[in-house]
Amino acid sequence: MKRGIRLESKQEIIVWSKVGCSYCDEIRSYLEEKGLSYQIIDVTHHDDRRDILAIKYGIRHVPVVEIGQNNVYKAVTEVGIEYVEKALAVVLNN
Repeated sequence: MKRGIRLESKQEIIVWSKVGCSYCDEIRSYLEEKGLSYQIIDVTHHDDRRDILAIKYGIRHVPVVEIGQNNVYKAVTEVGIEYVEKALAVVLNN
Protein backbone atom coordinates (compact mmCIF):
# COMPACT_ATOMS: atom_id res chain seq x y z
CA MET A 1 0.00 0.00 0.00
CA LYS A 2 1.40 3.35 -1.03
CA ARG A 3 1.47 5.86 1.78
CA GLY A 4 1.21 9.55 1.15
CA ILE A 5 1.53 12.71 3.12
CA ARG A 6 -1.75 13.66 4.74
CA LEU A 7 -2.51 17.33 4.54
CA GLU A 8 -4.36 19.08 7.32
CA SER A 9 -8.02 18.10 7.20
CA LYS A 10 -9.85 19.31 4.14
CA GLN A 11 -6.71 20.78 2.55
CA GLU A 12 -6.96 20.72 -1.21
CA ILE A 13 -4.47 21.13 -4.02
CA ILE A 14 -5.62 22.37 -7.40
CA VAL A 15 -3.29 22.41 -10.38
CA TRP A 16 -4.19 24.66 -13.30
CA SER A 17 -2.46 23.18 -16.33
CA LYS A 18 -2.60 22.54 -20.05
CA VAL A 19 -1.73 19.72 -22.41
CA GLY A 20 1.90 19.84 -23.56
CA CYS A 21 3.14 21.96 -20.65
CA SER A 22 6.35 20.39 -19.32
CA TYR A 23 6.25 22.51 -16.16
CA CYS A 24 2.69 21.29 -15.51
CA ASP A 25 3.83 17.69 -15.96
CA GLU A 26 6.69 18.31 -13.54
CA ILE A 27 4.29 19.62 -10.88
CA ARG A 28 1.93 16.67 -11.29
CA SER A 29 4.83 14.18 -11.09
CA TYR A 30 6.14 15.88 -7.96
CA LEU A 31 2.75 15.74 -6.23
CA GLU A 32 2.31 12.08 -7.19
CA GLU A 33 5.79 11.20 -5.91
CA LYS A 34 4.87 12.83 -2.59
CA GLY A 35 1.60 10.92 -2.47
CA LEU A 36 -0.48 14.09 -2.49
CA SER A 37 -3.87 14.09 -4.13
CA TYR A 38 -4.83 17.00 -6.34
CA GLN A 39 -7.41 18.19 -8.81
CA ILE A 40 -6.64 19.39 -12.33
CA ILE A 41 -8.21 22.35 -14.05
CA ASP A 42 -7.23 22.03 -17.70
CA VAL A 43 -7.06 25.37 -19.51
CA THR A 44 -6.30 23.77 -22.90
CA HIS A 45 -8.84 25.20 -25.36
CA HIS A 46 -10.60 27.00 -22.47
CA ASP A 47 -9.75 30.69 -22.61
CA ASP A 48 -12.52 31.35 -20.08
CA ARG A 49 -10.46 29.42 -17.51
CA ARG A 50 -7.42 31.56 -18.32
CA ASP A 51 -9.69 34.57 -17.78
CA ILE A 52 -10.35 33.27 -14.27
CA LEU A 53 -6.59 33.15 -13.61
CA ALA A 54 -6.28 36.70 -14.92
CA ILE A 55 -9.02 37.91 -12.59
CA LYS A 56 -7.75 36.02 -9.55
CA TYR A 57 -3.99 36.46 -9.95
CA GLY A 58 -3.33 38.85 -12.84
CA ILE A 59 -1.74 36.11 -14.97
CA ARG A 60 -2.84 33.79 -17.77
CA HIS A 61 0.03 31.28 -17.69
CA VAL A 62 0.14 27.83 -16.16
CA PRO A 63 1.01 26.01 -14.04
CA VAL A 64 -0.69 27.62 -11.08
CA VAL A 65 -0.95 25.55 -7.92
CA GLU A 66 -3.60 26.48 -5.38
CA ILE A 67 -3.35 25.08 -1.85
CA GLY A 68 -6.06 25.71 0.69
CA GLN A 69 -9.34 24.83 2.28
CA ASN A 70 -12.86 26.21 2.70
CA ASN A 71 -12.55 28.19 -0.54
CA VAL A 72 -9.50 30.09 0.75
CA TYR A 73 -6.40 29.29 -1.27
CA LYS A 74 -2.79 30.36 -1.48
CA ALA A 75 -1.63 30.34 -5.08
CA VAL A 76 1.82 29.44 -6.29
CA THR A 77 2.16 31.34 -9.56
CA GLU A 78 5.94 31.16 -9.90
CA VAL A 79 7.26 28.44 -12.18
CA GLY A 80 9.45 25.89 -10.40
CA ILE A 81 9.09 23.00 -7.99
CA GLU A 82 10.95 24.93 -5.28
CA TYR A 83 8.02 27.38 -4.96
CA VAL A 84 5.51 24.55 -4.59
CA GLU A 85 7.76 22.81 -2.04
CA LYS A 86 7.97 26.00 0.00
CA ALA A 87 4.19 26.53 -0.02
CA LEU A 88 3.53 22.90 0.92
CA ALA A 89 6.09 23.04 3.73
CA VAL A 90 4.11 25.87 5.32
CA VAL A 91 0.88 23.86 5.10
CA LEU A 92 2.43 20.60 6.31
CA ASN A 93 4.18 22.24 9.27
CA ASN A 94 1.03 23.93 10.61
